[in-house]
Amino acid sequence: MGIIGKTNVGKSTLFAALTLATVDIANHPFTTIKPNIGIGYVRKKCVHVELGLPQCNPRSGYCLRGNRFIPIKLMDVAGLIPGASKGRGLGNKFMDDLRQADALIHVVDAAGATDPEGNPVRPGTSDPVEEVVAIQKEVDTWFYTVVKRLWNNKISRHLFSTRDPLELLVKSLSGLSITKYHVLEAIRKAGLEDKRIREWRDEDIQAFSKALRSVSKPIIVAANKADLPAAYDNIKRLKREFGEERVIPISALAEYILRKAALNSYIVYIPGDPEFRIISSSKLTREQKKALELIEDKVLKRYGSTGVQQLINSVVFNILRLIVVYPVENHNKYTDHHGNVLPDAYLVQRDTTVRDLAYMVHTDLGNSFLYAINAKTGERVGENYVLEDNDVIKIVAAKAR
Repeated sequence: MGIIGKTNVGKSTLFAALTLATVDIANHPFTTIKPNIGIGYVRKKCVHVELGLPQCNPRSGYCLRGNRFIPIKLMDVAGLIPGASKGRGLGNKFMDDLRQADALIHVVDAAGATDPEGNPVRPGTSDPVEEVVAIQKEVDTWFYTVVKRLWNNKISRHLFSTRDPLELLVKSLSGLSITKYHVLEAIRKAGLEDKRIREWRDEDIQAFSKALRSVSKPIIVAANKADLPAAYDNIKRLKREFGEERVIPISALAEYILRKAALNSYIVYIPGDPEFRIISSSKLTREQKKALELIEDKVLKRYGSTGVQQLINSVVFNILRLIVVYPVENHNKYTDHHGNVLPDAYLVQRDTTVRDLAYMVHTDLGNSFLYAINAKTGERVGENYVLEDNDVIKIVAAKAR
């Protein structure tokens, strides 16, 4: 996931909260001058609870009180300002790093406390709806520039000699993490189904590019600073304009404070929970107690959480519509060959087959695939079995000679 947005809206704070990484956080434009890359986690009830197992042993991520936290890669790029796609500011320099992103989190100042250039202003002064429109226009312009460059330098040269223009298009765009599904869906959304690719004009390429960005790199809005009174009505407006599913109210600062406090054993807090518990009040300073009280009153009681974990979960499960599957080697004990219970959790697309999963685990496993076993039912399944959420799968392959 790529984290984008105007400068000085809390992108670096959100990144730090999600990853607990040390990044520059300051109240001035262009704090981030190079992309920050880290690991965040999507939260899901672990299948070990359903199976009645006492615990699992993740090789990556972790499991806490029955909640599996599965790692995802995050990138926080330099802040964008109007004109970034044409070289203004620092954003354009790093937007190309977003080529590999599967989705984009657009952090917005829901309190309207920063102007279009990212300078602090009185809360309520700026319009976050206009902010969303402006920044997403920059993203679409950048994406079109990349697609147009590929079209001019590669696609158009072979378009009239190839037997399959669609495959040429898919192959040429693969560096943007584009699949055939993305291309076909973008053609449909752009209304180009009845027009041959060889006949596309510039306006067709532009319409295709905009649709392709929306399909291959969907954007979800993180309405930050949701605890400020000026944000309350703005969040309602954002949801009306862009949809309930695409706008998540968050307080990145509140989440960062809670995660740091939990890390230091001041409180018990699981990311995404609606509450926290203070372990020892005597360990906290007056200022720390006051901060926690404000978070509880202004954020948790109002929204039910800081919104940060909900944000990540919404991208993975609602926008990208991924499911979780658990490959194992021993389908009776749900373990690998070291005895680790449910060691791996894979985020996969809904139409993934067990043969696809075999290739994800190891190329040789995919090449020598024989069949799979659904560990929950003990049923033997063939290569075309489509995985379901929370499946536990043993893959059986031919032994190497």
